[in-house]
Amino acid sequence: MAGVGTKDQSPKNSGLQTRDFGTSLDGQPVHLFTLTNVNAMEVAITDHGATVVSIKTPDRSGIFADVVLGFDDLNGYLRNEPYFGVTVGRYANRIANGRFTLDGVEYQLAQNNDGNSLHGGLKGFDKVLWDTKGTANSEEPALELTYLSKDGEEGYPGNLIVKVQYTLTANNELRIDYMATTDKHTIINLTNHSYFNLAGEGSGDILNHLLEIDADRYTPINTRLIPTGELQAVENGPFDFRKPTAIGRRIDSEHQQLKLAGGYDHNFVLKGGGSLSFAARAIEPSSGRMLEVFTTQVGMQFYSGNFLNGMAQGKRRTEYQRRSGFCLETQHFPDSPNHPNFPSTVLKAGDAFESTTVYSFSVAR
Repeated sequence: MAGVGTKDQSPKNSGLQTRDFGTSLDGQPVHLFTLTNVNAMEVAITDHGATVVSIKTPDRSGIFADVVLGFDDLNGYLRNEPYFGVTVGRYANRIANGRFTLDGVEYQLAQNNDGNSLHGGLKGFDKVLWDTKGTANSEEPALELTYLSKDGEEGYPGNLIVKVQYTLTANNELRIDYMATTDKHTIINLTNHSYFNLAGEGSGDILNHLLEIDADRYTPINTRLIPTGELQAVENGPFDFRKPTAIGRRIDSEHQQLKLAGGYDHNFVLKGGGSLSFAARAIEPSSGRMLEVFTTQVGMQFYSGNFLNGMAQGKRRTEYQRRSGFCLETQHFPDSPNHPNFPSTVLKAGDAFESTTVYSFSVAR
């Protein structure tokens, strides 16, 4: 039954387990890695797309439920159009017209979203098989995934080596560390695209979740969901989540920005960008589950699942309907290469890209 959790009567063995998860489209074996901490919290990750498949965490009564949308088997992830749980790159979010100029050279990317490039193009990091190395630490198991994005892949310059490490801490935190190097100047914007429903995936919409975002400004969009270049204050409007507010409270208001996106699909300018700082907090009142987000990134895309329409049949063949999950995608701003006033996403040859995001799970008291 969708969204129903289970009470864990006995702690599971902590550490890292691996099992087969099917075969990729080009015939390569795919694996599922399950990290379990000393509190019996579980996070499952597949090397296909460096994807978070499930996160099982308890509510105020100790009932465990999976709180991310996704699929039961690899077949769903092979055609994962909503990008459930994936690592997104080489450039997360949108680039207008799939074009940018770097060092005087114009690069043309695949236009896979209304004339724009979205989430890395036709075959982004979400659709490739990553190399893996696990650490079966009994208290804080970890999984490191590595991928070489070759010069010219999807139109991007430079051979880019990317590493993503997932660590499940003893404090019920899923820590994600990103690192990348290149041999030619390029652009990069990495994020995780998990859809959360803290009542349990398949439990209906997320409109009653209380959300808080540590941002005074956001980046408005045009009709093609591309930032206009403005940094607009959230004060006195439906984008003001500086105090806990139900996601559904203003989502259907007549505000032009909400009408353009069919809800929230906007980048927020985080106040603490640069150091590992608090970014957001979400609480689901009925279960008491709380998610807190900390990141070194300067922005966070809050997406309220507006384009989910029941076509993606998820776990237990659940039809994920509109607004049945929300994303808190820590990243740089969309279309930054085409906005000189936005923080730069250029990675120079010889330099290292590093960022960290922590998704911390607990129970609101």
